[in-house]
Amino acid sequence: MVNYSEIFNEQGMDYQTYRALVDQLLLEGKATGDVTYDLHYTKMNVQRMNRVDKTASLTDELIAAIDNFKANYKFLVITEGWCGDAAQIIPIFNKIATASLGKVDLRFVLRDKNLPLIDAHLTNGGRAIPVLIVLNENADQVLATWAPRPQVLQELLKEWRKETTEMPVLAEKLHSWYAKDKTQTTQAELNVLLRGLEVNN
Repeated sequence: MVNYSEIFNEQGMDYQTYRALVDQLLLEGKATGDVTYDLHYTKMNVQRMNRVDKTASLTDELIAAIDNFKANYKFLVITEGWCGDAAQIIPIFNKIATASLGKVDLRFVLRDKNLPLIDAHLTNGGRAIPVLIVLNENADQVLATWAPRPQVLQELLKEWRKETTEMPVLAEKLHSWYAKDKTQTTQAELNVLLRGLEVNN
C-alpha cells in the first residue's frame, strides 16, 4: 500500500529544489539515474525545461480552470532528470501551481527511488514518466492521474515504433512534435483533468 502523504511530505521536492538537484548532479558528472548515458539526455533536458519555463504561457482556458478551484490539492509528480517527456511537461505543472496562488502544492519525486509508487501507476505495464498524481489536501486520497504524455502523441509514438526502434530517431520525432505543439495539447488535456476535479469534488 502506497503512503502518498508520507512520500509527498518527506521525499517531495518543490520545482526549484528539483531543478537545482538536476543541475548539481550535472556539475558532478552525474544524472538522477545510475548510468552515464543519462548525462547527455539530462543536459538536453535542462535546456528544454529552461525553454518551456521562459516561453510557455498558460492558456486562458487553463487559467480559468485553476481560478475555479474551490478546494486545495497536492500534486505529486514522478519524474527523472533524464526523461525527455518530463522536461517538456513538468514546467507546465509548475506554472499551474504558481497560478493557483497556493491552492496547488506541487512536489516532485524520483521514479527510481520510489519503485512501489511508480509500480502503482504503470502505463501499459511500463514505468513511463512523468506521472502526475492529484491528491486531496491531506495527500491521503488519489483524485486523478495523468501520464506520461498527451494522448495524441502516445498514439503517434505507437505508429513510429512500428517503423523504427532506434531511440535517437524516436526522440527526434518526439521532441519535434513538442516543439511544434508549444505545450498546447498538454495544457488542453490538463484543463479537462482540472475541470473534472471541481465537478467531482
